[in-house]
Amino acid sequence: MISIAKKITDSSKFQSFITVVILLAGIMVGLETDHDLAKNWAGFLHLGDKIIISIFVFEILIKILSFGSKPWRYFYDGWNIFDFIIVAATFLPMGDGGQYVTILRLLRLLRVLKLVRALPKLQILVSALLKSIPSMGYVSLLLLLQFYIYGVAAVFMFGGNDPIHFKDLPISMISLFRTVTLEGWTDLMYIQMYGCNQFGYEGNEALCVNPSASPVLGAFFFISFVLTGTMIILNLFIGVIMNGMDEAQKENDDLDTLNALGSSDSKKVLLAELDQARKDLEKANLVFEKLGKELNRTKT
Repeated sequence: MISIAKKITDSSKFQSFITVVILLAGIMVGLETDHDLAKNWAGFLHLGDKIIISIFVFEILIKILSFGSKPWRYFYDGWNIFDFIIVAATFLPMGDGGQYVTILRLLRLLRVLKLVRALPKLQILVSALLKSIPSMGYVSLLLLLQFYIYGVAAVFMFGGNDPIHFKDLPISMISLFRTVTLEGWTDLMYIQMYGCNQFGYEGNEALCVNPSASPVLGAFFFISFVLTGTMIILNLFIGVIMNGMDEAQKENDDLDTLNALGSSDSKKVLLAELDQARKDLEKANLVFEKLGKELNRTKT
């Protein structure tokens, strides 16, 4: 029985079947957004939901069974815990009120997230994002410092001319956030370049009490902020995520190698050993290249 459960869980056809069921679950939740269709086909949708949740429960049970006398090992994998929570949430008692129906539908919508578990490439992407969070914290801190410095400077330089956008620090930072998203940032720049009495305050003339034009300073301020805020910081975020993806990919490759080494299939074991040997050779080549460079430096 345990061997049969392992064969089922390791089968690519079973994984493809589960992926199709997840997609159907997402489509059914989407169909319920059409109120007329949901009303006319309520029985069919309800039956489909019961079948889908039964398949998901069967998937969890068969995976737990594949661990034999150590079923708790199923929960050693974070993705298995993720699947278990999504399926278990559907069985929570919600009552009959309208608000509980909405919560139940949202919980059913979460089943679509099982695609992350079903597709290995999505797992790598999510793992990369999670690994990037600590590094993103430092990038976010750098971005916050930039917002603070530019926000305070904007209040001092443009607060009198443009009280709508730079009256105080909180409003100034919100305006800078608008700038960094490139949503109408040129309008903010032109107000400072030409003065509130010449641009941007149509209908709000009463608020323009101290107009002042700063063509050079206004252009330099906003262009420098856009370049540093959107280009440099965005590239830092991308670099952090790419580094996280490399780490996640390496971990995934190592996990595949370990799984293959533990397999009874001699072909898989041989391929895994060859792959590990190739990686070791690559590392050795890097060491020899560095050693050769050091020797050349000592000779010169």
